[in-house]
Amino acid sequence: MTYVPFTVKMTEDQITDKLKSLYGTEFTAADIKAFVAMNDITYQTVTRKLQKYKVSKGKWNLEVTQKVVDKIEKTFNAPSAEVRNLVPEQDDTFVKFGSFPDIKKIIQSKLFYPAFVTGLSGNGKTFSIEQACAQLKRELIRVNITIETDEDDLIGGFRLVNGETVWHNGPVIEALERGAVLLLDEIDLASNKILCLQSVLEGNGIFLKKLADSLDPQQDSTYSPPQIQRVKVQTTDALLELTCSTKPSLKDSQ
Repeated sequence: MTYVPFTVKMTEDQITDKLKSLYGTEFTAADIKAFVAMNDITYQTVTRKLQKYKVSKGKWNLEVTQKVVDKIEKTFNAPSAEVRNLVPEQDDTFVKFGSFPDIKKIIQSKLFYPAFVTGLSGNGKTFSIEQACAQLKRELIRVNITIETDEDDLIGGFRLVNGETVWHNGPVIEALERGAVLLLDEIDLASNKILCLQSVLEGNGIFLKKLADSLDPQQDSTYSPPQIQRVKVQTTDALLELTCSTKPSLKDSQ
């Protein structure tokens, strides 16, 4: 007597419904192997019926079909119609005060000249830097610092896009590459997590450890120094020593 194994045949809808009830809309190869063991069906049969839901190796998502994935990738990879202009808008009501002339000279010089601006809260330090950039048509990238700000926030890192890890520049790298003025606002709230900026403030560029590559400002004529606001002395002495104060007038040195 010949033994004929009994094969349970399932439609695609039956397979997806059962998988969804067991594992939700996302599941892995290990989940499918457990599923086929419980239902006396082959792994190849199930994966063949789920082909359009596969988002990466060993991963499926019932809410994301391959058609949707292709559309997302096409949108992500499409070139931008134009590069965003980061030059601040000029405010006709702005009144020059305090260290504004010095700040403007620093930015206008396009030299490596890290500066730290200090003063009472709300007296217009950030606004004066914005208006100096606006008058000189210089791009400005402003980063609001908190105690949680770290290297990944400033330098950049890998982000998950459609199941793949893609490098995205942080504001510091973006400013270096664009030749924009970098404003680190409220830096007195920072911790030692921002010491990654030390080489940048020394004018030596930065080595991107995650990419094993370096960005050298000496080879980039568009490199612009960061403009620093309110450095917290007790936690970032090294960074403070690499900046100049804007209080003294620059007239005597020019």
